[in-house]
Amino acid sequence: MRWSRSESSLRSLGERFLIECDHALRTLRPAAGPSERDPDDRILNPASVRRSRSYLRVDHAGEVAAQALYRGQAFAASADPELAQVLRNAASEEERHLLWCESRLQALGGRVSRLNPLWYAGAFLSGLLAGRLGRAASLGYLAETERQVEAHLDQHLAGLPREDILTRAILEKMKAEEAGHRQKALTEGGRALPRMVRGLMHGASRALVYGSYWL
Repeated sequence: MRWSRSESSLRSLGERFLIECDHALRTLRPAAGPSERDPDDRILNPASVRRSRSYLRVDHAGEVAAQALYRGQAFAASADPELAQVLRNAASEEERHLLWCESRLQALGGRVSRLNPLWYAGAFLSGLLAGRLGRAASLGYLAETERQVEAHLDQHLAGLPREDILTRAILEKMKAEEAGHRQKALTEGGRALPRMVRGLMHGASRALVYGSYWL
C-alpha cells in the first residue's frame, strides 16, 4: 500500500498509529505465495532440510523484529524527519529480507515462527524507547542491532548444510546489506551504546533465536 503523503508529514498521532497497526498486520500475515521446490534442493536430505528451515525461521523472525524496531524508532523520531526517513529506509530493506526468507521457507516446506507477534510487539516498544533517547542513541541502537544480526548470520552460514546453496546465497546477501545499514547509521552520527544496553539487547536476541528455532 502506498500513501499519498509522506509519513513524516502526517500530523495526526491517531493516523500515524493506524498506519503502524496496518503495517504490523501486513508484516505478520504471510505474503509470499506458494513456492515450487527448486531442482537444486533435490540433493538435500531430510535432516538438512529441517536444519535450513530452522535457521530461516530464526532469520525471518529477526527481520520481523527489525522492521518493528526501526518503525518504532521512526515513530518516536517524528520531530527529526531526516532521522525518521533513515529509519524507515532501513525498515523497507528489512521487509525485502523478510520476503526472501519467507519465500525460501515455503519452498522448503517450512513455516514462520508462531511467536512473531510477540517479537514484533516487543521490538516496536523497544524502538519507541530508543527513539526517545535522541538522534545519536537511536542511530547507535540501529548500528548495534545490525552488528548483532551480522553475528547471527555468520553463525547460520557456518551451520547451514553445505549443499543448501540457495539459502546460503540469501543469507550472504542479507549480511552484506545489514553491514551497509550499520555503516550508514555510524556515518549519520550513531554512537556506541553502554555495555549494559548492549548486553540487554544480546539477551533479547538470544530469546528470539532460541524461541524461533523451535517455535
